[in-house]
Parts: sequence; structure tokens; C-alpha cells
Amino acid sequence: MSLIEQAAKRLEQLRQAGVDIPEESAPHPPPLTNHIQATPKPEVAEPPPRTAEAPAKMAEASTHAPNLVNLDLETISASGLLVPNAARSQTADEFRVIKRPLIANAMGKGTTPVANGNLIMITSALPGEGKSFSAINLAISIAMELDNTVMLVDADVARPSILNMLGLPPSKGLLDVLQNNSLDISGVMLKTNIEKLSILPSGTPHPRATELLASDAMIRLLDDMSTRYSDRIIIFDSPPLLLTTEARVLATHMGQVVMVVNAENTAQAAVKQAITTIESCPVKMMILNQVRTPKSAGYGYGYEYGYGYGHDKK
Repeated sequence: MSLIEQAAKRLEQLRQAGVDIPEESAPHPPPLTNHIQATPKPEVAEPPPRTAEAPAKMAEASTHAPNLVNLDLETISASGLLVPNAARSQTADEFRVIKRPLIANAMGKGTTPVANGNLIMITSALPGEGKSFSAINLAISIAMELDNTVMLVDADVARPSILNMLGLPPSKGLLDVLQNNSLDISGVMLKTNIEKLSILPSGTPHPRATELLASDAMIRLLDDMSTRYSDRIIIFDSPPLLLTTEARVLATHMGQVVMVVNAENTAQAAVKQAITTIESCPVKMMILNQVRTPKSAGYGYGYEYGYGYGHDKK
């Protein structure tokens, strides 16, 4: 018998004996106490609200393409320059004829191998003969090919004109790379909206531009440019041959030289003298600009360009 049962029995015996027992004296079981307390949840700091600035910066970084320039194709077409996907034109047909042997030599598909054949210099005897116009059109025409990419280099560092003719602002370029004795042109090369055409501007004017163009740094850069990409053809718009020495120095490293001659104004003596300055170049060709010929019955227009090899003819 438990203690509680014994106590209850004893109280009953006392009551039967006439002893007055108050009700409060009756034993009560102790109240049950819940000793399990809920642990308060720790306060967690809420993250700061997201601002609109951070996503905007991320979007800008992911969509910004460095060195990408958009040529106004409608404007440059109106100036007489070629543009892709344009209707058939006299200029386009002329440069299809002009580029074909140059591409063959550049890609090693000519009759004989040409060292540095993918380095092509466009020059003239004197200013104003159309060399820059020809260099741009040749580069764009080659960019329309399926298998070649083109880089157009403004190497006329004394009187650069490529960017201006294409409606682009001045930019760092060739002279900046040479001044830094670097082979990395990626930071200054301009990628255009003509898919396979890029541009290397002449760069920041420099008082010793001639010396930079004739430096060992230039030789190393040309060697690197000619071998880095097997499918790339590089067009150099160079100074006139009879006014500066830069073009003559540049010609010694070229695989092909194309001399533009104004058929109506350039004296034959000047042409012959200019050709003698580039004798070291393995391939020399000539574009006769502004040739007056009768209209062709087949196409309905007359060619303004003549094209041929620039050999002396006695």
C-alpha cells in the first residue's frame, strides 16, 4: 500500500473516531509545472534592399563591346565607297577584278609563292591620286569574300584620312602601339559592322612618326601581323612614294604593292620614278584611276579604273 493510501485510510479512521479534520489538511498532489520553455528565435538581419544601380551596371558590362564602331553605310555609299549587299555597280565590278590576283597571292594560290603576300600596300607617286579611296574600297571588297577577313591599316601617319572618310572620330592606333614597343593591337583595333572588316587607325600624332614607322618595333609588328591569322589580308594605306620616306621603308616589308596612278594628271616620269623606289617588293601592280573609256555595251557604263602590272614598258 502506498503512502498516500495509508494516509487516506488513517484520516478515515480518525473521522470515524470523532476527530475533526479540516478539509485543507487533506493532502493534495503537488501541481504539475511545465518546465519546458520555448527558445526564442534568434533575430536575423534582413539583407539590404537591392538598388537599381547594381543591375544596370551588370547589364552594361555584359552588353558593352569594346572597340566596336558602326559605319554609316548609307552615307559612305553616297560618297562613292563600296558597301556590302549593295546593288551591282561599276565600282564593285572594278574591284572584283582588282582583288582577285591579290587574294590569290595572299593565300598562296598564285603561280609562285609570295613572302608576306597577305601584306598589301596601297600607295601612289603623288598626293591626290585616289590611293585612300582605293584602299578602302579594296578592303571592303575583300571583306565581302566568304573565306577572308581584312584589316585596313592607316599607315599614312603624316596625313591620315581613313577614319575621316568613313565618318569616324580620331582614335588611338598604329603609332601608339609602336611607341609602346608592343605587338598587341587588340586595344586599338576597331571592329566594324561590316562583319569581316576591322580598322587599325594611324593613332596619336607623334613628332617622330617617320622613325617609328622605320623602327624595329614596326618590323616585329609586321611579322606578327602577317603570321598570326592565316585567313587575314592586311591592306596598308601608305604615304605617297615621292614625298616621304615612310612608304619606301614600308614597301620593303610588303608582299604586294599596288600603286594608284591618276591616268589624266600624273606624269609618266613620276610614275617611273615611284616604281624604282619599290623594286624590292616581289609583286608590284598598278591601278589607273579616272581612265576615260567608252561605255561598255554589255554593262551600260564605262570603267573609271584600269588595272594591270606596274612594270616599265619601253
